[in-house]
Amino acid sequence: MSALLTVEQADEHIRAATANFGVEEIPVSDTAGRILRQPVRAERDLPPFDRVMMDGIALRHAAWADGQRAFRTEGIAAAGSPAMSLVSEDGCIEVMTGAVMPDGTDCVIPVERIDQSDGVAEVHSDYSPEPGQFIHRQGSDHPADTVLLEPGMRLGGPEAAVAAAAGLSVLKVGRMPSIGVISVGDELVEPGDPILPHQVRRSNDYAIEVAIRARRAGSVKRLFIEDDREQMLERIGACLEDADALVLSGGVSMGKFDFVPAVLDTLGIERVFHKVSQRPGRPMWFGRSAAGQPVFALPGNPVSAAVCLSRYVLPSLERGMGLRRVAPRCLRLGQTVRFEPDLTFFLPVTIQPADDAALVGAPQKPNTSGDFASLAGTDGFIELPRGRDVFPQGFVARFWPW
Repeated sequence: MSALLTVEQADEHIRAATANFGVEEIPVSDTAGRILRQPVRAERDLPPFDRVMMDGIALRHAAWADGQRAFRTEGIAAAGSPAMSLVSEDGCIEVMTGAVMPDGTDCVIPVERIDQSDGVAEVHSDYSPEPGQFIHRQGSDHPADTVLLEPGMRLGGPEAAVAAAAGLSVLKVGRMPSIGVISVGDELVEPGDPILPHQVRRSNDYAIEVAIRARRAGSVKRLFIEDDREQMLERIGACLEDADALVLSGGVSMGKFDFVPAVLDTLGIERVFHKVSQRPGRPMWFGRSAAGQPVFALPGNPVSAAVCLSRYVLPSLERGMGLRRVAPRCLRLGQTVRFEPDLTFFLPVTIQPADDAALVGAPQKPNTSGDFASLAGTDGFIELPRGRDVFPQGFVARFWPW
């Protein structure tokens, strides 16, 4: 496909080529950020019994309604202890939050509204309890076997709590793919190594690895290759044998030493598209191996690589792990922006509160697509559609986090 694609068309092609990275089973305690691949059902009614909601006393409301105000305490029901039963109709049981509601009682009076002395609890004269108050009824949250977590959810603390409460010690989640991250370029030097005036530090592969790890989107093996065609053929080919996906940066433009597209073609990787009508990131390349592995070749300029990674690569990897489609996040533009080229414009922003408490994207435009230092402290970027050159303050745009 040789024509320059729109952002929307590029996204559709990548979606159509989404890989399925499979499923693995891991302990619930290890699921932070992972994608659920099974339904989780309620093991029992939630709550599983009539649950006391306040420290105090449990009694028969009818006894209070008949005029009784002093109740002899028959025992203490603590959270985790078996259910107790009220023996005397005019007695009470001291109860703790989380305890099973004692049989024969139907009302909890908070400890703040009683006086206790010599085994007797006296209800304050100015307090009027209601039948059934401060009782969390069995099954009132969710009946047994209710689906509590759906496949495709990203897991966090609340979801781990739900799974554990459902009696599960392990969960099926999307398998984290192995990702080969390859930086290409003679000018690149490893951090910590001596550097000459005409060289630059390797940074893209570090940024890509950390971004993938931060999203729990894969395990990464980084690789550096010089601008040498034969070396590329050998080392990219070997990396492809061991990886579920490849993410390259550099060597995809039109220069004499930009060998990546030709090397990928020689390796039998089908080109799906090369170049997208966007800034930054126009030279982006995408293809698939014969085995179905996605291959993303990003521009070498750091801002371009970061934008393409967050706009296309990370969402694709997450879909391959089973993440369901989520509603887009949008921000209001914090100030008017002008952009005349007929391209989709990706503009880095910081998220700030407006006077009305809404969130706005404050533009932080880099000097160039190589100005990666300007991205530090930004939250992501907004996507300004092609077809217009003025975006007024307050314009609502799609937001992509790093």
